Amino acid sequence: MGQRTYLDHNATSPVRPQVAETVLRVLQLPGNASSVHSEGRAARGEMEAARVSVARLVGAKAKNVIFTSGGTEAANLVLAPSFKRLGQAGAARLLLGATEHPCILSGHRFPAEKIAIIPVDEHGVLDLAWLKAHLEQAGEERVLVSVQLANNETGVIQPIAQIAKLVHDHGGLLHTDAVQAAGRVPVDLAALGADALTLSAHKLGGPKGAGALVLASDQYEIGEKLIRGGGQEKNYRAGTENVAGIAGFGTAAALALDGQEQEAARLKLLCDEAEAHVRRVAPDALVVGAGAERLPNTLAFAIPGLKAETALIAFDLAGIALSSGSACSSGKVKRSHVLDAMGVEPALAEGVLRVSLGWSTTKECVIRFAEACEKVVGSLYKRKASAA
Repeated sequence: MGQRTYLDHNATSPVRPQVAETVLRVLQLPGNASSVHSEGRAARGEMEAARVSVARLVGAKAKNVIFTSGGTEAANLVLAPSFKRLGQAGAARLLLGATEHPCILSGHRFPAEKIAIIPVDEHGVLDLAWLKAHLEQAGEERVLVSVQLANNETGVIQPIAQIAKLVHDHGGLLHTDAVQAAGRVPVDLAALGADALTLSAHKLGGPKGAGALVLASDQYEIGEKLIRGGGQEKNYRAGTENVAGIAGFGTAAALALDGQEQEAARLKLLCDEAEAHVRRVAPDALVVGAGAERLPNTLAFAIPGLKAETALIAFDLAGIALSSGSACSSGKVKRSHVLDAMGVEPALAEGVLRVSLGWSTTKECVIRFAEACEKVVGSLYKRKASAA
């Protein structure tokens, strides 16, 4: 296929070499982590070391990390009426941000009549006044709120600490999807004030098929388990554990935490350079979420007249892997609910492309993107000129 440039880390970040080494090593351990013999204890040791690393990544305690098959399962587990603080009633209502990932919008276990969607402004930032009004309207009913820390399509970061205070002042609970944020910006569960957050290994350069639900303390419970059986993961998630995947998750978390500030600064410089190239070749380009705080690695943009499906093929032929948004739609290119919620006009929304950088991105990657951008966008402007 020739030289390829991968700029789709928000979909999946390539497995780091050190992670691959960990997974291969742990795959060769024969023991079941629930067995009491030496082989079983060795497998258990790998899991518990990973639990510590994942907890450190988000400023939590290892005992409150519950491993799952990924961010989707973790969200499905926690977004239930039976998620509650010990000694309190569960949630009767669920409030979801309008730009949430599909695993939040579709992965909860609340009846439709008990759900409301929190709107966002044109920058993709949550409407706190709307949230406050609806928390007040709930009266004695406890409310569970779920808001992404950072959006997967636009990189827009939400004011989670403010949201948490508002929710707790009204007796509610807050879950935040930190899948895209963890490892890219500092994430501290206590500072955020959330009651729970969810993570996924493959966004960090870890293996696919490993994730976690992290609780703020051991003073929470979930009555309705998704997977029942042998009682693994403190009875939150039954089934023989994916020890190699979890160990790889731990390695990825440790690597992401090491030098996190320097890496974020490096990626921001590269992302800003990519944005400058887009604006140079297409002065009329829209940068989505430009008026909000964004992840340092994410650029979502639209160029009038350029359709995402056509552009993705053109970039792919030029050796550049981009995305038109989330990679959770079975390869389909369709208009995004995130962009609709932000009020992006339909013609532009159909052309939004996402560049997302990560640990393997270099300056040369951005240069190759800029060269491809010149060709793809240049041909568009030539067609426009011919048609004029």
